Order: sequence, then structure tokens, then C-alpha cells
Amino acid sequence: MYLSLVHNPVYNKNFKEITTTVTNLDLHDIARASRTYNLNKYYIVNHLDSQQELVARMREYWASDFGAEYNPDRQEAFSILDVKSNVGEVIQDIEEEVGIEPVVVTTDARKYDNTISYQDLRDRIHNQDEPYLVLLGTGWGLTKEVMESADYILEPVYGRGEYNHLSVRSAASIILDRLVGETWWD
Repeated sequence: MYLSLVHNPVYNKNFKEITTTVTNLDLHDIARASRTYNLNKYYIVNHLDSQQELVARMREYWASDFGAEYNPDRQEAFSILDVKSNVGEVIQDIEEEVGIEPVVVTTDARKYDNTISYQDLRDRIHNQDEPYLVLLGTGWGLTKEVMESADYILEPVYGRGEYNHLSVRSAASIILDRLVGETWWD
């Protein structure tokens, strides 16, 4: 299984297509969650050279002698981090690694016609021999074109109340636990 945090193309609050900036917390926290749940790779999608260089500098720091000695857990989490310019490059990288194109699953706070439940996707992941790529959007979500190109759209993460605006870091951890975490309810 693979996870990607997409910074472009995404929407801003006025539903204009934008590129968001990489945040330190998203890199660290989602890399740690991805490694904890034994994902193959965690991708950052951002086409801006300055943002790709920022990711590379952080990854290099934690792989350096000082960073690795200071926090070996962070070094291990960052070992599965990669950066690409677009989702197509991510799909191509996965296909080159495993020999087949991944099943692409997007996420959103709304339901769509091809929405899949957590249980159904979990069953597919555990019972079928296919790579899965889950795309998380930044800003105000993935663009319509990205959503329409996906094989499935994962149902929203709902809490107990009406409020529904999780940070992407929180959503990533919840989604990973629901899809590949231990079956504590058995």
C-alpha cells in the first residue's frame, strides 16, 4: 500500500486550482504513521522546485549522521518518503516497482457515486494482490479531475458530531488504521 499527500492540483477555499506549500508537520507525522502501518512508500506531490528542495533537505537532514543519531526513529520514518511532481509520476513509480498500475483511491469529506466503504476497501487490500495508492488532498481538497480519475473514492471520516474538518495528518492516521490496522474489534 502507498500513500500520497497531494499539494497540486488542489483547490483553495474559493475553489480555484492552486498549489499548497509543504509543511514540516505533514512530512514528519504522516511519514511516521506510514512507517508504523508498514506502507511501501509515502509520496509528496508538489511540482514546485523550491518545495521539492525543502523536502529533500529535510529527508537528507534526518538521514545524515547527526540527524540519524539524534533521532533514529525519524530517520526510519523518512526512509519511505519520496517526492514527485504529479500524481502520474507516483503511479508510474509504483508500476515500475511492482509491475502493475495501482488501484487509485482518493479521499474527500463528501460522498460520490463511486464511494467505497472502509470495510470494503480493507477487504480488497487484504484479499487481493494489487497495489493500492491512497491520495490525500491538501488545501480544500483534490480537484474534480483528480477525483474523477480515481478507481474509488473513500467514504469520509465522520466523527460523532456535525463538525467535519480534520487536519490531513489526523485524517491520514485514522484512514491508515481503518484500512490496514489491527482488527481490535474481533
